[in-house]
Amino acid sequence: MNQYIKWFSELGIEDVDLVGGKNASLGEMYQNLTEVGIRIPNGFAITADAYRMILDSNDAWEKLHAQLDDLNPDDVTQLQERGKNCREIIHNCTLPDDMVEQIRTAYESLKEEYGEDVSLAVRSSATAEDSPEASFAGQNESYLNIQGLDALLDAYMRCLASNFTDRSIHYKFVHGFDSFKVYLSVVVMKMVRSDIAESGVMFSIDSETGFKDVVFINAAYGLGENIVQGAIAPDSFYVHKPTFKKGHRTVLKRRLGDKALKMIFADEINKDNIAVEYTKNIDTPKEEQTKFCISDEDVMVLADYAIKIEDHYSKQAGYAKPMDMEWAKDGTDGHIYIVQARPETVESRKGGTHIEMYALIERSNVLVEGQAVGTKIGSGKVCKILDSNKLDEFEAGDVLVAEITSPDWEPVMKIASAIVTNSGGRTCHAAIVSRELGIPAIVGAENAVAILANGQEITVSCAEGERGLVYEGILDFEITKTDLETIPETKTQIMMNLGNPDMAFSLSSLPVDGIGLARMEFIINTAIQAHPMALIHTDKVDDETRQKIADLTAAHENPESFFIKTLSEGVASIASAVYPNPCVVRMSDFKTKEYATLLGGKFFELKEENPMIGFRGASRYTHPSYEEAFALECAAMKRVREEMGFDNVILMIPFCRRVEEGQRVLDTMEKYGLKRGENSLKIYVMCEIPNNVILIDEFCELFDGISIGSNDLTQLTLGVDRDSEIVAFDYDERDPGVMKMLKMAVEGAKRNHRHSGICGQGPSDYPEMAEALVKMGIESMSLNPDTVLKTIQQISELEAQHKFN
Repeated sequence: MNQYIKWFSELGIEDVDLVGGKNASLGEMYQNLTEVGIRIPNGFAITADAYRMILDSNDAWEKLHAQLDDLNPDDVTQLQERGKNCREIIHNCTLPDDMVEQIRTAYESLKEEYGEDVSLAVRSSATAEDSPEASFAGQNESYLNIQGLDALLDAYMRCLASNFTDRSIHYKFVHGFDSFKVYLSVVVMKMVRSDIAESGVMFSIDSETGFKDVVFINAAYGLGENIVQGAIAPDSFYVHKPTFKKGHRTVLKRRLGDKALKMIFADEINKDNIAVEYTKNIDTPKEEQTKFCISDEDVMVLADYAIKIEDHYSKQAGYAKPMDMEWAKDGTDGHIYIVQARPETVESRKGGTHIEMYALIERSNVLVEGQAVGTKIGSGKVCKILDSNKLDEFEAGDVLVAEITSPDWEPVMKIASAIVTNSGGRTCHAAIVSRELGIPAIVGAENAVAILANGQEITVSCAEGERGLVYEGILDFEITKTDLETIPETKTQIMMNLGNPDMAFSLSSLPVDGIGLARMEFIINTAIQAHPMALIHTDKVDDETRQKIADLTAAHENPESFFIKTLSEGVASIASAVYPNPCVVRMSDFKTKEYATLLGGKFFELKEENPMIGFRGASRYTHPSYEEAFALECAAMKRVREEMGFDNVILMIPFCRRVEEGQRVLDTMEKYGLKRGENSLKIYVMCEIPNNVILIDEFCELFDGISIGSNDLTQLTLGVDRDSEIVAFDYDERDPGVMKMLKMAVEGAKRNHRHSGICGQGPSDYPEMAEALVKMGIESMSLNPDTVLKTIQQISELEAQHKFN
């Protein structure tokens, strides 16, 4: 009888006490999800009963108690000494003969299934692991590329000893687990040959913001340990679950990582059967670093796995249960396998009715930037830790700055005000632990250790999107906490303005009716960076610019594809935050001087004396000098709506001076596949020129709605340059003439049964303006995100006072 061995086919999630979280989950998936197409490598668990038997038969319990009963886990020196003693106690244990025989027999069965030379992954599986309260991430050891019975037994004993690593002892103490009641089972499974392919980590939720509508995937070349350890910056991908479930198979957005190292199998097996030396890191070739390591087809397979795994565990639990998964692609058969799945332990446990928003009140020089972990802000003095011998120098409230962090560092990580690391991605150890602790962290900051000085005062901000910024000095910031259940509903739709896709997920919890103004310019400026005509006509730029364009677009098929994919993924990310509510996307509205600053722009832009009323908006779209670029914009928007599935996107034409110009633009859009009314496509026009108001009936015949651009409408009604300081006193959106223009526009839209909205800060800044617009019957107001909650309260009170119909 195999009393110490349980095969995956015999295990389910209810067996955590017997085989630990990792084994129980692998068994659960092997039994239930292989039939829906999810690949799980076969394997077996060496049970927690075996762990207890080993300690019983070697009289180890009493020796361990002597080390741990009076331990002060916050005394780093004592923790290191006692932890080492505990591990030696385990290593000095011998295995009972019948246990060795059962392990040998199970190993032989795996060789029969997969071949005599099958290599193994041997991984710890603690009985308290992967609970919703604590992930136990990185607390216990794993050993890869194990071959031969002696090596397997050596790796097994090393896993058992890792129950008493310094980090594991401390982690259990902090999370309230009894070290003597957390038992170690061990996973022994067929090794997926990702050493000659790729591997990574994924979540069925955005791990930073808690946005539930996406799958977040990290990927790198070789074995996955480098991602978990934070040794590299992996590629990252997002997939939108609601549109995926409707049949759309596209990446929502992606980010290229450096993937500087690749972990592979060592060429020679160590003769002393030392399990830790069976793998090694090599430098990733430059040509592989500059391209994405997995295909979009691979990303779709992974998203499908993640959604099915989340659905299975959610159905079983009776509530939504986001999951944290590890995957590996086998270079020999080309298939992708799931090698671990556990509950996500941070965002999924937060209450759904409260939102907490951090915002800087002041700013200073940006010293360093990287990937933000969480959405908080922290500040303090820099304390650089470059090896674990210096941990005792760290003081509570310091900012921990390091190359990477190790699980052994958790005693100091929990007292840090913030963490900054040179390397790593958003699923590395530093990110996982800081997320659990609720501490802001920036990973992949590259040169942080070199730039930041010990004792230097800094502020770490993760509240500005996916890029985390380190500012000079201690800066003031504010925290706004809101109970969403107290936010009233309004008849007037309250929407938000958004241009930065990196902010979209963190703002998805705001109670808005959609996005009233999504600006393309931010995406073009920061993500694309190049003038679209320069991407199309690389022959018309100089050699230096041509090389920069080649570097910028290296991961894509060609420069045009780079523009279309980058713009479409940026817009889709914004639209996903409010899906299926409307997202009004304004086509590009750069002025000539702004276009000229883009890479290659100087070769295609003329200098204008007054660009504010020059070659901008609609006038560009049908002009020979820009129409090819507008065709790329149209291709990107067609992809967003049709290929990516974001049919909530409404397009909007800015600065359309004349009715005839509006018709020409619509004809051109139709030529490039965007026909108004087809596939429910709506096209709005910005109402920001007096002629738009004067001829409101004619413009309403062409377009499905208007959005009042109060900034331009004010400057053109009053004849005031809003960029000129000397006449700024004459710029006032509340001027009677401007207010009359607003009234004419809203009434004209109502008369023609067209949507009317406003996208400007006027209603938020001036209560009397908001009141007038509500009285006029405007349908929507779109505001900057930081004023949304205040304005909802204000509009609700106004509507109650006036009882508008």
